[in-house]
Amino acid sequence: MASDSEKYDEDHPRNILPELGRLFYSLGWMTGSGGSLSIRQGEKIYVTPSGVEKEKVKPDELFVVNVQKEVLEGPPKAKKLRQSSCAPLMMVAYKHRAPGAVFHTHSPSAVLVSMLYSGKEFCCTHQQMIRGVGGRYDSELVVPIIQNFHDESRIIPHMEKALEDYPDTNAVIVRRHGIYVWADNWRTAKLRCESYDYLFQTAIKMKQMGLDPTQVPDGEEVVPR
Repeated sequence: MASDSEKYDEDHPRNILPELGRLFYSLGWMTGSGGSLSIRQGEKIYVTPSGVEKEKVKPDELFVVNVQKEVLEGPPKAKKLRQSSCAPLMMVAYKHRAPGAVFHTHSPSAVLVSMLYSGKEFCCTHQQMIRGVGGRYDSELVVPIIQNFHDESRIIPHMEKALEDYPDTNAVIVRRHGIYVWADNWRTAKLRCESYDYLFQTAIKMKQMGLDPTQVPDGEEVVPR
């Protein structure tokens, strides 16, 4: 008898999302059942469930919804799983950006920069890994930072406003909470998560050393966004 993973193609969201959950858990981004992952396939959006350790998510435990938040498919009722509380925030990105994947992690680096940068933006420039999130080495990277709330539904209007105010962004940091990242496909979204985390860690270390991540090196300039 075929296992759950063998029932689907290797690149099917029901196989990819559990695999990414294990990877992101190993990186410390999805501990304690935190965070959520989603991939869009046509009109169907596959989303990891709430309250499940992400390194243990099974292919049949995903919820399938549409951008209107209607549940098209669900896990076996006997498992008594709930939809992710992050899903409505993911739908904001799907509605306004139409990506192929949206990932929400509780990256410690994202949480730390949200406290180190007290304003509404994370900024850095002249870092090679800016290319990994779709920018240039010599451009200024700006990622909006929005307020967190215990009731995650209260974050939705802040997320919508951030996407309106920053039409070029492909990520939003939620202060003291984590980050949402999206892209046209899951592979690019994964690479962007890794690149953002690298940039956040670099900025943290620069600040510890008394360096300014927004400082333009002598003899260079910032290319306009």
